[in-house]
Amino acid sequence: MARGTQHRKRRPQTNAGVAAPAAAKPKPAKKVKHQSWEDELFFSRLRLHAKWVFLFLAIVFAAGFVFFGVGSGSSGISDVLQNFFTGSSSSGASASSLRKKAEAHPKLAKPWLDLATKLETDGDLDGAIGALKRYTALRPKDADVLGKLAGVYLQRAGQFQQVYTDARTRGQILVPTSPFQPKSGSALGKAMASSPLTNPIQAAVSGELGTLTNTAYSKIIEYENDAVGTYQQLAKLNPKDAVTQLRLAQVAAAAQNTQVAIAAYERFLKLAPDDPTAASARQALKQLRAQQKATATPVTTHK
Repeated sequence: MARGTQHRKRRPQTNAGVAAPAAAKPKPAKKVKHQSWEDELFFSRLRLHAKWVFLFLAIVFAAGFVFFGVGSGSSGISDVLQNFFTGSSSSGASASSLRKKAEAHPKLAKPWLDLATKLETDGDLDGAIGALKRYTALRPKDADVLGKLAGVYLQRAGQFQQVYTDARTRGQILVPTSPFQPKSGSALGKAMASSPLTNPIQAAVSGELGTLTNTAYSKIIEYENDAVGTYQQLAKLNPKDAVTQLRLAQVAAAAQNTQVAIAAYERFLKLAPDDPTAASARQALKQLRAQQKATATPVTTHK
């Protein structure tokens, strides 16, 4: 018992009322506060806002490529400013400057050809025709430009053909033909013809469409006849060119110039009787001859 008591005496007595001191927590490291002068430095701001700075620089870099025309073959904004003040385009000189040059030297052929090319590119076909006519008057033996002039004539004829077709289509939609309409020779048909019931608005629109149709048709014939005359010039320059004769025949037939078309088809078949298109040319020639015979005025004999 004495030994157990001795061990108990050696055991240190703890004070229950006094808590053990807690371990001291490490103090948080103080954040380094940048000086106001440091924030104004470029590289410091780049480090703090790298994402947005790089994005901004990428946009500026790309815009610079577009603005200054890098890699586009032009000088960028300088071209734009020059074109704005001079009236020229990226494709070359303006039509106005080419016209001034041609009018300043009216006896030089090339300026008129340059003007015609520019006007045709801009879609001014009538202006191109005028310039080509001035050129061919100076160079009447230039077959290539004569062929170009004939092609522009046919382009204009095709444009008015579209106008003509559209006007006729709208007219048919506006005033459709009724399948139950009585015959014009019947009593009811005569009565309806003598006092037709028409809508004034419909009649006005129909009249405008009729005028547009007639104008377009006359323009088609006009431009096609001009093309015929140009191909006749080409045929005189190259009388043994079968392709020119065939083209002349086709254009003349479209322009309802039956006599010229027949003569051109006959010359084509003499020049190229074995051509792959000879069979269709013979068929067209046969139809034109029949048409010419049907429309010929009969000769009356007096007794």
